[in-house]
Amino acid sequence: MNKKILIVTSEFPPQPGGIGDHAYNMALHLSKAAYDVSVIADQRSLDGKEEADFDTTLPFKMLRVAITSPRFKMYIKRLRFLRKAISSADVVIASGKFSLWSVAILGRQRSTANLAVIHGSEVNFTNILLKTSINWALQRFVKIIAVSQFTKSLIPIEAQNKTVVIPNGFNSDKWNINTTTVIQLKGTPKLITVGHVSERKGQHEVIKLLPKLALRFPNIAYHCVGLPTAQKACELLAKQLGVEQRVFFHGRISNAALKTALEDSDVFVMLSTATTTGDVEGFGIALLEANALGIPAIGAKGCGIEDAIQEGESGFLVDLGDEPAFEDALDRLLMSKEVYAKTSKKWADQHQWAIIIKSYIEEIEKLNINIK
Repeated sequence: MNKKILIVTSEFPPQPGGIGDHAYNMALHLSKAAYDVSVIADQRSLDGKEEADFDTTLPFKMLRVAITSPRFKMYIKRLRFLRKAISSADVVIASGKFSLWSVAILGRQRSTANLAVIHGSEVNFTNILLKTSINWALQRFVKIIAVSQFTKSLIPIEAQNKTVVIPNGFNSDKWNINTTTVIQLKGTPKLITVGHVSERKGQHEVIKLLPKLALRFPNIAYHCVGLPTAQKACELLAKQLGVEQRVFFHGRISNAALKTALEDSDVFVMLSTATTTGDVEGFGIALLEANALGIPAIGAKGCGIEDAIQEGESGFLVDLGDEPAFEDALDRLLMSKEVYAKTSKKWADQHQWAIIIKSYIEEIEKLNINIK
C-alpha cells in the first residue's frame, strides 16, 4: 500500500509565489513516484474559477479553502479541513507559516509523521511573538527540510540538528510550450528580474546601479516582470535618478511570454534585500528557470541566492551596492555569453525536480511510517 502524503501549503498555483511553485512540484513528483498525494491550499482569486480550472488538470487530490469574510472564518475552515485530512495521512508536509502552526497543533497523532519545509521569511520574523511561535512549531516536527543553507541558519540550533538541506528544484516542463506570444525587450545589454516588484526582490537595488552602469553601457535597460506590488516606488526612484527611460515594467505575464522575454535578455538579476519585518529570499527558483534557458545570473550575497548560483558557472554573487563588482560580473558574463549559457544550463539541469524529489523520497522513507 502506498504511503498517503498530505501537503499543507500557504500558496499554490495558478497564483504566483515561490512556496506555491515548490509545493506544486513536490506534490506532482511524489505523485509520479506512486505516492497517494493530497494537497490543502487556499483559494486566492475572488471567484475561484482560475483555481477550479487549474485543479482539474492535477494528478493528485486538491482541497481548496474558499475565500471567506471575515478572514478568521477562513482560518477556522482550513483547520477543519486539516483535522479531517490528517486522520487518514501517513506523512504530513507543512510549507508556509500558517501551515507550520496548524500542523504543529493538529498533527501530533501517534501514527502520523510531520515534516516541515522552510523557505526563509516564515522563520525570520523580527516580531518576537511570531518568531517564538514559529520556533515552538518547529520543535513539534520530526524532520525539517530547508531549501538552502541560509534558511537553515535562521532557525535555532536544536532545530538545525534535525534539519536537512534540499535545494529548490526547477521543473523543465515549464518551458515545453509554444512561444507564439513574443516580447521584444529594449536595450543593450538587457537585464531582467522576474518576481513580485517588492523590497525583498530588490528591483530598487538594480535601479540604484543604473546611473553608473549607463556610463559603461550607454544603451543598458532593465526589465521587471511580476506583480507590480511596489512598482510606483521603483518608478519614482528611477525618475529621481534620471534613468526612468531605462526601466520597463511588464507586470504578470504568461509562461509563453516569460520564456520569450528571458530568451531575449542577457543577464538575470536578483539583488534581494531583507526587509524590516524579516522578509528574505530563501533561494530563488526564478534564477534556475533563467539558467535553464541559458541566461546567467547576478545575485546578492547574504541570502538564499548563494545556494541558487554556482559562482563563476551559472553567474556571480555580489554585495549589495558594490557597483564595481556588479559591473565586473556583468562584463564577464557578456564577454563569454556562449560559455555561460552552457554552464548555466548544466547547473539548472542538476536541479530538475526529477532529481531533487529523490532527496525528499529518501527523507520520507527514513521515517519508517506504519501504513494504516
